[in-house]
Amino acid sequence: MQVDVVVVGGGAMGSAAAWQLARSGKSVVLLERFEAGHHMGASHGATRNFNTAYPEADYLDLLAESKILWDELAAEHGAPLLDLVGLANHGNLPKLEQIHAAHQERGVESYFISANEAADRWQGMNFSTDVLFVPGSGRVRSADALVALRTAAEARGAIFKYSTPVQAIRVTGGESVVVVTEDVEYAARRVVVTAGAWTNKILDGLVKLPALVVTQEQPAHFTPLDNTLVWPSFNHNPDPDPNNEAYEYWYSPVYGMLTPGEGVKAGWHGVGPVMDPDERTFQPIPQQLEALVRYAEEWLPGVDPSTAVPISCTYTTTPNEDFVLDHFGPLVVGAGFSGHGFKFTPAIGRILKDIVDGGTAPERFSASR
Repeated sequence: MQVDVVVVGGGAMGSAAAWQLARSGKSVVLLERFEAGHHMGASHGATRNFNTAYPEADYLDLLAESKILWDELAAEHGAPLLDLVGLANHGNLPKLEQIHAAHQERGVESYFISANEAADRWQGMNFSTDVLFVPGSGRVRSADALVALRTAAEARGAIFKYSTPVQAIRVTGGESVVVVTEDVEYAARRVVVTAGAWTNKILDGLVKLPALVVTQEQPAHFTPLDNTLVWPSFNHNPDPDPNNEAYEYWYSPVYGMLTPGEGVKAGWHGVGPVMDPDERTFQPIPQQLEALVRYAEEWLPGVDPSTAVPISCTYTTTPNEDFVLDHFGPLVVGAGFSGHGFKFTPAIGRILKDIVDGGTAPERFSASR
């Protein structure tokens, strides 16, 4: 079957790429090895943080574009995809001051409030320092976003094929690639690989990428004690002083948000065990879960710590946590998004479309960098 572009991997980034490619007029087939809505990778779940607490100009530019595109997609979808409940950032004040300075330079609204004022405003939380609050942040309705991306792409002619593993990719020329599945071979001018934890397995040595480390992460939902409490999304960084014993049990910074109907989500960032995505246990590391429950006891007085319901997902990260958005001849690769990528999804789709058309990504995301 002949097609302009094959997208391999139907999570958030692949779906966004298919949407952007289809609305640019290209014929697109997306191939996803699992069924629609599966929980095997990194894109499932009802919510993600829409976190604008970045000091880097290029990430802030990408966030600004993402906000515009999320709103465009929501208008087409007919329902909101962002809940701008705000983002409360605390801990490590020098880092927050750097972020605030970058916000002021880029015109992003953010401001500091005292820990006491923050505790009065958000009574389900305790705060370690002054809080940098970003009112234009909040949550992405991630499960709804996947449906919206697929619907918008299919409305423009893209074909999404689930439960369709890719068996091989063969580069047959500078403008020609063959993608082999059990039933069909697809000949395309470009192939976009957005396969998350399976990226290296799919590419099978065809390209040289930065190291992609796959870990199994285990955040948890906690039941609120009072459903009238207001919850912002939040980031909590430990004290940079290594001698502060209050943080000795921490594995990493903590992120979190309210997931309506499921509870308050909190998790360590990128500290789960390294794992083959086809050999996951889906079980939390007991010591990490115990530490997360302790975190809830100490810092989230608005939840019942005993109600922790662990969640399992994969992270795929590069050594510096920057994404890879690059091409290798007719192969276009998007990888390494885990931990902070979902909020950028529609803009990542646009970048991947531009690379297909011969453009380039911002320098930060080059595979060689």
